[in-house]
Amino acid sequence: MKPIVLDGKFLAADTETNLIDRVQNLQNNGINPCLATILVGNDPASGTYVKMKQNTCKRLGIKSLAVELPSNTSTEQLIIKISELNADESVHGILLQHPVPEQIDERQCFNHIDVAKDVDGVTTLGFGNMTMGVDAYGSCTPQGIMRILEHYNIELSGLNAVIIGRSPILGKPMSMMLLNKNATVTICHSRTKDLSAIVKNADLVVAAVGIPKFIKTSWLKNGVILIDAGYHPKENCGDADLLDIEKVAYAYTPVPGGVGPMTINTLMLQTIVAAEKNCNV
Repeated sequence: MKPIVLDGKFLAADTETNLIDRVQNLQNNGINPCLATILVGNDPASGTYVKMKQNTCKRLGIKSLAVELPSNTSTEQLIIKISELNADESVHGILLQHPVPEQIDERQCFNHIDVAKDVDGVTTLGFGNMTMGVDAYGSCTPQGIMRILEHYNIELSGLNAVIIGRSPILGKPMSMMLLNKNATVTICHSRTKDLSAIVKNADLVVAAVGIPKFIKTSWLKNGVILIDAGYHPKENCGDADLLDIEKVAYAYTPVPGGVGPMTINTLMLQTIVAAEKNCNV
């Protein structure tokens, strides 16, 4: 039996009609949903990611407000700009592109984003609310993964889930989202011992380690659900080696075309939701 391909590219495209309709409804009520993107410095990869988000905004009819700051911007200067966007009633979502230059306290700046406009799910308060089951915008990549799993009717309750990676915008929120769906969660990281043995017992594996083809197919048990949250453009691969994955997996995300498209799609969705909440539409 062939495994289920968890096609995030298809799902993202399939939801866009609904998103466009919701944007149109907002506009019919005199509201133009707006996402402000903040790019500090001239990192080429960050610039590409921001451009992709801006292009998606344009396609869906969401206003994109581009804020570009020089690479020598200080923490204080960035906080002033974030505060201005917080106070701007025409802005419904704020995205600070990660990473920022090293002289900036990124966490402090993230936490200055109004939680009501934290559509990228990066604030400490938003993470805490999500963890405790309080309404909050989830960090976009793990939230996009949850939407993929829901769409393909993957029952999470009781599964042994292993997340490889503990970043504050992926591994940690992913673990809490799965825990809130009654999965039994193990978080692995660079100091985890016998990683392959832990992975071998997992019903669900989320690869978020940032190393090309780090997770080997031989580590996976038969019937596993593999979510590959990595993407390495030069190698055109993710964090898992998908060689012979069809022989092992019950379901898996392809790379590219799996998690990535749902990350941006979730950012758009949460921007629209923020506009709807803010304006009671």
